[in-house]
Amino acid sequence: MTAIVGALAAICVAGTLVWAAGSPVVFRSTTRSRPHLGAADRVPEAALIAPVATPASGPEKLPVKATEINIPHSGWFSWALLDTRTGQLSGPSDRTSVSTTASLIKAWIGADFLRGAAEQGRTPSADDLDQVESMIRDSDNEAAAAFWAANGETASIGRLISICRLENARAAADGGWSRTLLSPADITRLGACIADGRAAGPAWTGYLLDQMRGVRDEGDFGIRKAFPEAQRGAIAVKNGWIEREEEREYHVSCLAIGNGWTVGVMARYEIDKGYGYGAAICETVGARLREAAGR
Repeated sequence: MTAIVGALAAICVAGTLVWAAGSPVVFRSTTRSRPHLGAADRVPEAALIAPVATPASGPEKLPVKATEINIPHSGWFSWALLDTRTGQLSGPSDRTSVSTTASLIKAWIGADFLRGAAEQGRTPSADDLDQVESMIRDSDNEAAAAFWAANGETASIGRLISICRLENARAAADGGWSRTLLSPADITRLGACIADGRAAGPAWTGYLLDQMRGVRDEGDFGIRKAFPEAQRGAIAVKNGWIEREEEREYHVSCLAIGNGWTVGVMARYEIDKGYGYGAAICETVGARLREAAGR
């Protein structure tokens, strides 16, 4: 079968990107810290996931005209699909509504650090790279906090908006990385920015995409799970999941980068539904888009 959503070619984009100089990252601990999952061990609701037939062969194509995906749910969710070959964005009307990213923003935090180091003529240390890997593949919060500080904290989100041409994003009012606000549409723009080399720069784009393809354990859920197992390893992802105690909500966000496309999904719902509920929504969106594409 022609792999429709396989490996994404990293395209290096010419041009100089501006990065506010930051000091090298100093890690005081190498302990891997995971987000508090609450009900993370809950099995995703199988009833939300519709089976998708996989044809033996077929041309690559994308459901660029898709606008609505109906999933029985509580709370809010929205999604967006960007065809990175044509620039066409599709999705429901509320694809520009914002929500907190949680760990999804770590993909940008890593990209900003790596690109900035290259622009300053620095080579990240072996420890730096180990921590980038831990932050992306294992969603290490301590590593994220250290890179966030080295990147200048909310100044990093200013660069994200400028470099990746986001339209709805803004930094968190409390200055934290986890509460960065993006829309599903902006998640797809972030994905395109990573894919074409603007985010991490020519020297580090392939490395960052490899880390995102290697996401594992709790963070390996959502959109790429809607694809045959043989194709999943070629899809780069970064997901976010967190309990928002003040709002009494659970927030989940999903980014996937495939061959010629990026998809973003965001969901907010009752806190007691836990991680699995949002993970199932992201996976179902992936399944519905594959169905719409005839895949």
